[in-house]
Amino acid sequence: MLRNHGLLTVGDSVDAAAWWFITMERSCQAQLLAKAAGPTVSIDHDQAMLTHGQIGSDLAGWINFQPLYDQIVRTDTDLFD
Repeated sequence: MLRNHGLLTVGDSVDAAAWWFITMERSCQAQLLAKAAGPTVSIDHDQAMLTHGQIGSDLAGWINFQPLYDQIVRTDTDLFD
């Protein structure tokens, strides 16, 4: 996160970087909601590393973005004109 600028993500492809941006924004929203509800519980480091190993690759980011891309192509065809 860049102070006064917001989120910054990267990936092996534009699709992966876009997915990481979307995921990071949703994670930030969830954290703000959780903090507003009361005390939060941190995720165990080992669990965080396991999750990263399972879904933290650029291939996983690319794959997760594809349904959103398909939806954009279907609903916003004028973007490609």
